[in-house]
Amino acid sequence: MAEIISPVCDPRIVFVYLLLTNVIDAIDGPLARRFEVKTRAPAFDGRTIDDLLDYLTFAFIPLMLIWRMDWLPQGWGWTVTLAMGSSLLGFSHRHAKDEDGGFFRGFPSYWNIFAFYAGILFVWGGGWAVALMMWALSIMTLSPLRFIYPNLAPRRLRRILLGGAAGWVAVMILMLYPYPHPPGWLTLVSLAYPLFYVAASWRLAASRDKLA
Repeated sequence: MAEIISPVCDPRIVFVYLLLTNVIDAIDGPLARRFEVKTRAPAFDGRTIDDLLDYLTFAFIPLMLIWRMDWLPQGWGWTVTLAMGSSLLGFSHRHAKDEDGGFFRGFPSYWNIFAFYAGILFVWGGGWAVALMMWALSIMTLSPLRFIYPNLAPRRLRRILLGGAAGWVAVMILMLYPYPHPPGWLTLVSLAYPLFYVAASWRLAASRDKLA
């Protein structure tokens, strides 16, 4: 937030910080289970802490960055509050995480990822392209669509998802230096993993429905 409110905000610095929060988010659950936090500190609800921090780093901060960088049409910056509101309802939904099935309910508020591509999309298509995508994802956040919870996916798929994510992050790091003007081919390569994630989510959800 210090970088976001600075007179000359460099979004690349914000993305580096958000990447660090993603690393922490990927390991905090397994670490909590490994060290039996529920039994060692029963008075504290780790789920509440996790939701609060996830909302800040996955929704509030990246959406504030979109607003700060004027990546939305002039006069429409306030609509980031729609995405913030939908994510607030999404996080507070009783079935936001289906841990038994290994799914998130609705678009899982990956606004940090959207913000990264929003800067590029703004260069390619302007503010309306960013706004339309943001509004669509806001609606999807409250939808009953299911997306894979990577850490709880079936073992074989989990390895593919986590391994693919590592490669995807490496590509995105390469895109940071020329950001928001990375080579078009590199941007297209980087989109392969999100498309795979969406396709895998829909396929797994459909297979689970058939078994139900």
